[in-house]
Amino acid sequence: MNIGEIIRSRRNIKQFKSAPVDQAKLLSWLQTVAYAPNHRLTEPWEILVIGPETRRKLNHKTDFGGAPVLLAVLSQPGNSPLQREENIAAVSCFIDNFLLSAWEEGVGTGWSSLGAAASSRATLGVPEGYDVIGIIAVGYPEAVPEPKARTEITAKLKYLD
Repeated sequence: MNIGEIIRSRRNIKQFKSAPVDQAKLLSWLQTVAYAPNHRLTEPWEILVIGPETRRKLNHKTDFGGAPVLLAVLSQPGNSPLQREENIAAVSCFIDNFLLSAWEEGVGTGWSSLGAAASSRATLGVPEGYDVIGIIAVGYPEAVPEPKARTEITAKLKYLD
């Protein structure tokens, strides 16, 4: 697949097979996506690999679709409101690159915002000032949802003088 096909075909997966994800591949994707754009080369991402006990305490309504791997991706605090926003943007790019890298190899992902809840932050032991950008379920998809219609990009364009 080329990058356009990968972007257009990737979906948020809700249900996963129990087959394990190769840890070497997982680390390789994470190392590669660390080249995501980040202002001043701050590399503001931190990844928590969530084990069974912490996962149980998170009490997700579907147990993250039974995904064999669960990652929480944090953004480090900035020294100013602007730097915080830059960090969040960089970590979002990091996550998106991860989703695409996994999908290229047939591994699905689901991005959940559950980590932003106060109870989840406490369960994960998130330090003060850090943002939880997402909890990412990783595994082989049980099913891949059909794509939903998208707005034509021309409806989103504004031309300035």
